[in-house]
Amino acid sequence: MKTPIIQFGTSRFLQAHADLFISDAMREGQGLGPVTVVQTTGSADRAGRLAAFDGRPLPIVVRGLEKGVPVERTEYTTCLVRGLSAAGAWAEVERVFIEADQVISNTGDSGYQMPPGEILGDDIPVSFPAKLTRLLAARWRADGGPLTLFPTELVTDNGTVLAGLCEGVARRSGLPDTFVDWMRGDCVWANSLVDRIVSDALEPAGAVTEPYALWAIETQDGLHIPLTHPAIKPVDDLTVTARLKLFILNLGHSCLAERWLADRRPAEENVRAMLSDPAIRAWLDTIYDTEILPVFAAAGIAEAPDYRAGVMQRFLNPFLDHRMADIAMNHAAKKARRIGGLLDMANESAPGHPAPTLIAIRDSGLEGFR
Repeated sequence: MKTPIIQFGTSRFLQAHADLFISDAMREGQGLGPVTVVQTTGSADRAGRLAAFDGRPLPIVVRGLEKGVPVERTEYTTCLVRGLSAAGAWAEVERVFIEADQVISNTGDSGYQMPPGEILGDDIPVSFPAKLTRLLAARWRADGGPLTLFPTELVTDNGTVLAGLCEGVARRSGLPDTFVDWMRGDCVWANSLVDRIVSDALEPAGAVTEPYALWAIETQDGLHIPLTHPAIKPVDDLTVTARLKLFILNLGHSCLAERWLADRRPAEENVRAMLSDPAIRAWLDTIYDTEILPVFAAAGIAEAPDYRAGVMQRFLNPFLDHRMADIAMNHAAKKARRIGGLLDMANESAPGHPAPTLIAIRDSGLEGFR
């Protein structure tokens, strides 16, 4: 069975986001076809999840507030018909990749990290960009034709960055210029930004999530988005959308994670419970009011205060248990990208603007708040 979409990443996020949107579109008769999921790591704890991608309906429990009204409903992701491990079924992954039309990826916060100077050899590549390069080269040799790639990792200009990493692997590995030209010029690498809080995984697969969902995709020549859905928003420029999401929602999460770690707060604490502490809420509000929102004002992004208000409502969702332990994963990399990005934005739009707490979090942590 041909699956027009191949997805790299088994995460609960994708199940409750892109996979659910694809399932909704297929139920409406949009003929984009089912999805094969590829596990890019060799993690044994995902084996049960991978086996569940066999076409069965996967429950997505939606809990939260819509227009101020509490909602709880179960929707179903039904588009995932095959699960493959890159480590255990590389030949089949390659076959499916050659016949696919679109690629989706979400390989986590460290998904683009690579061993220094990684090149292609006889073994299965280590990093996702190198794996993708090898698969693209196999497709090119098989005359599989160009395809469209939709990376959803939380990396600014994720499509552009991923294409550059793959080009670096190709050139270091001595692949022909004609392949590189095809990969960069004929294939389409979409820049996109995703937003949905997915708080818990169900077993063996499925997820618990909030009602809010966004997949903003930056338009470009040759890009065809293969489905329509209320949560999918084509935009001419992702810059403002990305800055709001990364430097208000995600940066707020990183501030809370830093405080949770520094204070050695309860292991099972979630965002809502943490913000019920008046001292923590006041601390985070002060960061927003004095260190973050003035940067947005200086940059002329007038919607930032309203976006912040919406984010706080989402943080306080009474039906969602978004655990701090999950948010704190890959904390150092997240701090560098989120706080470093905001400070870069401040240097552009508000030179000299004070951000003492954010700088302390980025550079040395908040051990003094214990």
